[in-house]
Amino acid sequence: MDFFPIRLSLQVATTSTVLAGLCGVGLAWLLARVRFPGRTLLESAVILPLVLPPTVVGFYLLLLLGRSGPLGAALEAAGLEIVFTPRAAVIAATVASLPLVVKAVQAAFEGIDPRIEAAARTLRPAASVFLTITLPLAWRGILAGLILAFARGLGEFGITLMLAGSIPGRTQTLPLAIYDAVQANDLAQANTMALITVGLVAVLLFSLSRLPRVRL
Repeated sequence: MDFFPIRLSLQVATTSTVLAGLCGVGLAWLLARVRFPGRTLLESAVILPLVLPPTVVGFYLLLLLGRSGPLGAALEAAGLEIVFTPRAAVIAATVASLPLVVKAVQAAFEGIDPRIEAAARTLRPAASVFLTITLPLAWRGILAGLILAFARGLGEFGITLMLAGSIPGRTQTLPLAIYDAVQANDLAQANTMALITVGLVAVLLFSLSRLPRVRL
């Protein structure tokens, strides 16, 4: 059995969870605590990867990050290749998992009484209040969002296929390897990898179910 897809999927899911967590917590706080023009538009844009077909999201990312795309051309000129590389798989997983982090963490922030933060800000800087009061109070929602993001990154298929392709030994993640094994009529291989995926996701969901009082 080829363990590369498993190893790559775990690496991609871990990296994308970190990236989605860093971006998602900031976006969640912005949406939960700040009222500004275009807030509804930003919130809708964050949710888009959840409701659009993955191939549509992957297609537009390919247009953006491909060699002829505006961002892809600039990155390639700087010596950074994206499309059909493991980096593309990370980007695909990050885009797919970001909405889950934002919604879970936003719900956690909105569940905190703003008066607690307001009172704390009379005694210490806003950044200190965020780090020492807001984040600890929202830790369950943050952890729930990260668990969901990891599970989503582990199972990402459509966006990854469009942006990274399914190159054995290079960009073939676990879901893509399962698909390729079925296409090759290697059902035993597909079943083994599918069981591994189910086991990993089951552990993550069990961990999520053990978190009390999380609003999702």
